[in-house]
Amino acid sequence: MSEQKINEKIYVGEINTLAIYRDSEPGMYLISEDKEEVLLPNAYVTNDMELGSFIDVFIYTDSEDRLVATTLEPYLYVNEFAYLEVVDTAPFGAFVDIGLPKDILVPKNKQRSIFHKGHKKVLKMILDEKTDRLIATEKYTLEKDIKGLKEKDEVEILVYSKTPLGYKVIVDDLYDGMIYHTEIFEKVYFGDRKRAYVKKIRDDDKLDISLQEIGNKVKDDKVLEVLKQKGGSLPFTYKSDAEDIKNTFGVSKKSFKASLTKLLNEEKILLEETGIKIK
Repeated sequence: MSEQKINEKIYVGEINTLAIYRDSEPGMYLISEDKEEVLLPNAYVTNDMELGSFIDVFIYTDSEDRLVATTLEPYLYVNEFAYLEVVDTAPFGAFVDIGLPKDILVPKNKQRSIFHKGHKKVLKMILDEKTDRLIATEKYTLEKDIKGLKEKDEVEILVYSKTPLGYKVIVDDLYDGMIYHTEIFEKVYFGDRKRAYVKKIRDDDKLDISLQEIGNKVKDDKVLEVLKQKGGSLPFTYKSDAEDIKNTFGVSKKSFKASLTKLLNEEKILLEETGIKIK
């Protein structure tokens, strides 16, 4: 075996690095450092897999609660959030698609709202303490004590709710955040996973989030790029409506005006009474 480190033990709901230990009729058995075995079914076995080599696999449980490995990647890992589709419902709960052959259960006592087949929900995948099965829950709490983050840091967000102020987001699968409507210059939908930036860490341990990098002005070539895409001219001036500017260029009116001035000074565009065009 190589010096690559294998998992000390097998962790359900995570990617594990395991050694290919023995072959069998149903597939290959993988082993962790503590000698626990798990089956990699034939459906995921390839010709280049050799005994003694290492492999990264996702671990979950089958319908009989036995550990099983797969080389497929699910939409989320344990303690992560994702926007998941409801594929079936039952009196005891609902099943959601996580990107694997086996769907996982959202037990009735883990639901906040009504689940309908075909709908999507922002859910967290957790390990059930009683059964050691992976389940999904709509009843989750986000961390209150924000650690390791500061203003301007880049983060990953998941959009999960809309309010009169803006969109509520889950930040780095841990914290509660908000993007205000007045600072959004692109289409935003529930379930979107985006890169974003910490604008402010509030006193209530929530985060104000920006989709634009903090302290960096919008690139001036954004206006030029859209102009080229639209044939070289557009009916926009300094007096154009802010909403129209946002929908066409994806920037605020303030940023648009600043870019316009810069491009005019560089003699890259012409400003006429009816609009702008590439020079």
